[in-house]
Amino acid sequence: MRSVERVRQALAAHGLDMAVRELPQSTRTAPQAAAAIGCELGAIVKSLLFLADDRPALVLVAGDRRADPVLLRAVLGASQVAMANADRVREETGFTIGGVPPVGHTQPLRVFVDRSLSRFETVWAAAGGPSAVFPIPYVRLVEITGGQVADVISAEAAP
Repeated sequence: MRSVERVRQALAAHGLDMAVRELPQSTRTAPQAAAAIGCELGAIVKSLLFLADDRPALVLVAGDRRADPVLLRAVLGASQVAMANADRVREETGFTIGGVPPVGHTQPLRVFVDRSLSRFETVWAAAGGPSAVFPIPYVRLVEITGGQVADVISAEAAP
């Protein structure tokens, strides 16, 4: 099954009839996605896989922010935190970097949501492909991912 279709099915399973948009331009990076959609950079959801003492955790971060490893260690309750490499991302999520969505993974993941995303009523997330995205109300994003809202960016990382 195509990755984008897996995301559509995951959204439908949560009772969402979200319009997944497959755009002609790349949405692999947050700046590319914001430009393609025409929204603020911060409204883009970066789905980042971190390994906390080698246990995977999906961290959803605003496109204009950077996750702080020190804060992540505390939030994830780990002594070591590192970003997963491309192979590990695919292994744990079933998606490739640049298209990792917040839902539809091949296995359950712990999810943490950057509190700064709450600045936006609607955010945009990757939908399983390098040019596929979907809009979702922030509140619903937290609900469907079962995500724990947390402060994962330092004050220095905020613009």
